[in-house]
Amino acid sequence: MQDLATVWEWLAFAVRWVHVITAMAWIGASFYFIALDLGLKKAPNMPAGASGEEWQVHGGGFYHIQKYMVAPANMPEHLIWHKWQSYTTWLSGAALLAMVYWGGAHLYLIDAQKVDFAVWQAILISGASLTIGWLIYDALCKSKLGEKPTFLMVLLFVLLVVMAWGYDQIFTGRAALLHLGAFTATIMTANVFFIIMPNQRIVVKDLQEGRTPDPKYGKIAKLRSTHNNYLTLPVIFLMLSNHYPLAFATEYNWLIAALVFLMGVTIRHYFNTLHSTGSGPHWTWLATAILFILAMWLSTAALDHDSYEASEARVLTPVEQAYASAEGFEDAASIIPGRCAMCHAREPGYEGILHAPKNVLLETPADIAKNARLIYLHSGVSEAMPPANVSWMEPEERAAIRRWYKNALATGPLLLALD
Repeated sequence: MQDLATVWEWLAFAVRWVHVITAMAWIGASFYFIALDLGLKKAPNMPAGASGEEWQVHGGGFYHIQKYMVAPANMPEHLIWHKWQSYTTWLSGAALLAMVYWGGAHLYLIDAQKVDFAVWQAILISGASLTIGWLIYDALCKSKLGEKPTFLMVLLFVLLVVMAWGYDQIFTGRAALLHLGAFTATIMTANVFFIIMPNQRIVVKDLQEGRTPDPKYGKIAKLRSTHNNYLTLPVIFLMLSNHYPLAFATEYNWLIAALVFLMGVTIRHYFNTLHSTGSGPHWTWLATAILFILAMWLSTAALDHDSYEASEARVLTPVEQAYASAEGFEDAASIIPGRCAMCHAREPGYEGILHAPKNVLLETPADIAKNARLIYLHSGVSEAMPPANVSWMEPEERAAIRRWYKNALATGPLLLALD
């Protein structure tokens, strides 16, 4: 019989797998259609209403693609709608956010040294904050600023930087960047759900009822689609940022996130121009390199271990206290620092490790109690840690970790297994 922690981990894996697969489908479709749209060319003898066409070769065959700027004269018999990639990506991402960051709020979401939220407060702010960006952005797009796309993009960038800073003031660094990614992805999916798809439905209905569609609906949808295109690369980085403490666990993580958005713009500008003209502006690669080097510098510009040192004396939460008081904790606490703390330390001693991986610290009893579930899954149930067993953790030591964790479960199995 599998314990709840293992089952929960596999469920999180399944949701993450769905999220990654659907995100690949959404991003792939977005990149393809932007490239296709920019590569369309005028040609003689095109049907009435067609604005451009393109020939492509793939998979042993040729494809002849034509675009109608507003709509064809008649409704086609077969019409494919590109929407479920976006919806499923957002829904699976929201589920994953709830499972990992809400279900493990005291470990991944709440930083008591910033704001000592109750779990329900942190979850409420986490969920509510995702809607703020869409409401502000949508209002800006529907204002007269919608006629000034470049200025609108600048305002969107300012909004994202403000949110990056705000998230970092209240949540852990890891949660701050992840929430910034979710915040941005919510804007992108809301663009599809509330603007792009409804506008396309209006055009389709007009065709079905014999009316000439208004071109403004296509123009509005095109603006939102372009915004999504420029936001895609930063969102990918933010969703993967939890693997890189140098990005999320440093003092200027919010500025690093801002630079990532700018890098996303320079990279997409190169490829969008390439698809449109056949030659991309090479200055964008230099600009991207400079931005990347600046991000690297910011990651170590203000090393400060004071906050880590202060955490050693913090009061344990009830969940952590349950782990710390369980039979076998002393055995585990004597094993883990020696096998794990050369990397998972406030000042790692392992060569090449500047920050504890994923900012997980395993030096003190409080650290071990806080990360009990991770220790159990990665060093008790599996042998993922230490990597390649570089510190020679013995089978008996792994068994001691399992005994301690299971003893702790006896005090509150559901609460602890899902913490």
